[in-house]
Amino acid sequence: MSPRRPPVGWQAAAEAAVARGRKIDRLLPGFLLDSPISHLGYVYGTAVGWVWGALWSTGRIERRHGLWVFRGLPSWAFARGGVCTGGCYLTGDADPDDRVLAHEAVHRRQWRRYGILMPVLYALAGRDPLRNRFEIEAGLADGNYVPRG
Repeated sequence: MSPRRPPVGWQAAAEAAVARGRKIDRLLPGFLLDSPISHLGYVYGTAVGWVWGALWSTGRIERRHGLWVFRGLPSWAFARGGVCTGGCYLTGDADPDDRVLAHEAVHRRQWRRYGILMPVLYALAGRDPLRNRFEIEAGLADGNYVPRG
């Protein structure tokens, strides 16, 4: 996936999205974040990723950047260039480069922090990566959402 040219002023909107996300975090009970409860959600997300990846992957399965990388999934089995579910990264035929995997490793860390809340919070953050605080925090350039530089 090649990066798109972002609209003028996208950085301000991105900063506002991250600030909104931090406000939401302050409303969440502390025992749900980076806790044994969130760890259970991370384990569940990883199990779902393993099942989905093992079911549909036709490519190599390997461990990189702390992630289980499942390649060769059909395009309908994942969103965008790939998806991180718990500790698994599910993608198509292309071999993800180290920058993309660094981006996905941040999502893995987000899964560990939020656990089963991660899919809900991600959905509430919206599909536009330039306004989705999880994509912004993971690095838009590394995720191929904006050009590098």
